[in-house]
Amino acid sequence: MRQIVLDTETTGLDWKNGDRVIEIGCVELRNRVLTGGRYHVYINPGRAVSAEAQAVHGIDDEFLADKCVFAAIAQEFEDFVRGAQLVIHNAMFDVGFLVNELRLAGRPAIKELNSGNVIDTLALAREQNPGKKASLDALCERFGISNAHRTLHGALLDAELLAEVYLAMTRGQESLMMALEEEPGPDTGTSLALGTERPLLKVLRASSEELAAHDAVLADIEKANKGGCLWLPERETVTGAADVDI
Repeated sequence: MRQIVLDTETTGLDWKNGDRVIEIGCVELRNRVLTGGRYHVYINPGRAVSAEAQAVHGIDDEFLADKCVFAAIAQEFEDFVRGAQLVIHNAMFDVGFLVNELRLAGRPAIKELNSGNVIDTLALAREQNPGKKASLDALCERFGISNAHRTLHGALLDAELLAEVYLAMTRGQESLMMALEEEPGPDTGTSLALGTERPLLKVLRASSEELAAHDAVLADIEKANKGGCLWLPERETVTGAADVDI
């Protein structure tokens, strides 16, 4: 499995207001191991870096003046990430900017490069530890990863730290993968080895009397809740989700 841990720095917070990408940093994982493969580039955005953004990453207009525009590096960026699962902290932010850059350059969308396969480590961290801080610095502290050298944000540095954080966050998955790769041990009769035939399961189906009793209980609950039982088959619910086309 090939994964690319990715981070960007930008001129500001909103690509919809004309902000652009000024730095891309990527590190490569293969089967959850850092390969040493990296992609790092600074980009001339064709506009000024906001003072607020510069305070975060320290990159100014003078430094970017002689750098290539995104269109000039688009092909090499696409070649590096093509076919890989992307691992990004606060993926909506970075993906939104990259989608915009690719569109402006007349290039394929990210979903055409990797089928839209993206892991958002911010969402993963919030799911694992609800209510706790989920910034990259907070996660480094939680997992004992040194970030003392991170005085300012930087795309490559942040991608390197995020790769370590991601591996720490998902270490249980690594253990599962290793277990699946191990040869099955001898059958002791107390466990079912992988690959052996499972015994047939006896299926007990409810009788007509039991089904009628079940329906009666549901009807009582429905009556007590004044029609508020959403799980009953005759009721329909409508849910909405804001999907981002990447």
